[in-house]
Amino acid sequence: MTEVLRRGRASLAFSFFAQGAAFALLVTRIPAIQNRYEVSDALLPVFLAAVPILAGVGSVSTEQLVKRIPPSRVLRWSQPVVLLALLGVGAGRGMAELGVALAVFGLAVGALDASMNMLGVSLQRTYGRSIMLSFHAVYSLGGIVGASLAWVGAHWHLALWVSYLPVVAVLLPAVLVGSRWYVDRGAEDGEEGDGKAADAGSGGGGTGVVFKVLLPLCLVMTFAYIGDSTVSNWSAKYLQDVLGSSEQLATVPYNVYMVTTLLGRAIGDFGVRRFGAAAVVRLGALVAAAGFAVVAVAPGAWVGMLGFTFVGLGLCVLVPQTFAAAGRLFPGASDAAIARLNIFNYVGFLIGSPLVGALGDAWTYRGAMVVPMVLVLVTLVYARSFAAQPDRYGGGHERPRTADVGRGSNGL
Repeated sequence: MTEVLRRGRASLAFSFFAQGAAFALLVTRIPAIQNRYEVSDALLPVFLAAVPILAGVGSVSTEQLVKRIPPSRVLRWSQPVVLLALLGVGAGRGMAELGVALAVFGLAVGALDASMNMLGVSLQRTYGRSIMLSFHAVYSLGGIVGASLAWVGAHWHLALWVSYLPVVAVLLPAVLVGSRWYVDRGAEDGEEGDGKAADAGSGGGGTGVVFKVLLPLCLVMTFAYIGDSTVSNWSAKYLQDVLGSSEQLATVPYNVYMVTTLLGRAIGDFGVRRFGAAAVVRLGALVAAAGFAVVAVAPGAWVGMLGFTFVGLGLCVLVPQTFAAAGRLFPGASDAAIARLNIFNYVGFLIGSPLVGALGDAWTYRGAMVVPMVLVLVTLVYARSFAAQPDRYGGGHERPRTADVGRGSNGL
């Protein structure tokens, strides 16, 4: 591996970290945002739903953008916009300003998520081995740091803009400096991150995206985020209202979930290299489903927390490997595949929380936990889509092609 690739990997990892921190700072301070702007309980879901919907629009727009400019340039300018929009959420004075800030955040975060994963898949193929899970592990680390900083702000009753300003002041110049070393496909050794590829947006030549082929990965992405949103939105309520835990103990499962997600992703790439992506995805689905089953039948809070821990260990591998599989399925149009696949991230987020809430109210919350369990198990049906695909090099395996880094080849 050349120094260019090492710097490119490190700078992209920092981008994942910054995004994890920024997103956690937003979602963990939702009660404070609601109080600051006096958003009613009826109106709050509208604001919250608008963010993933606009993020989907941003992801679709990125598919078109990267046909004209490299993904590195989209990431370079979308990430500062996300950070500034976060600061805008904290510094606004009225509901209209909140709406504008959240709209900008949503559009920019869709472009950011899509372009980050485009570059991650590109680097993975150039490296010739699994590294996508390591990027998402750093994202989880950023989320833990962001949530911890949010706790500090809430504990000391700091104004939102006071909590956000130091973080933005540190991360904004850092991501701008780091963006100099992003690596697009076809960038020549020693060239900066926005070096042109032969076709900056489509992943080189080759065929376009066939949605019928991409659909299984879209479903897996949706199911994974339904499971993720179930934990993030309902774990505290479930422990307190169903399993009878204290309010303080009810805050623990999500933190444990984030830590186990970090640990699982930190070691997941080794599993992919040793056993293959399909085997790791199957194991992840089984572990996550077992976790939801434990949660559904848990007699008490501590067993429930154990179940959520298994959920984190299982779900953590699905999303990174779904992006990586899209790159393997469409080596000649990976950017377009990833932009479309990324939309289903937000679809799962939109569906998960209201689905579990509606089932819990109409039936029981224990029964509602069976739904994400079953959906995660459906992933097993589509596991074959994660297998290494035969490519132009033959053999069905990704190989290191350092020479390709300077040729703008058909591969990523």
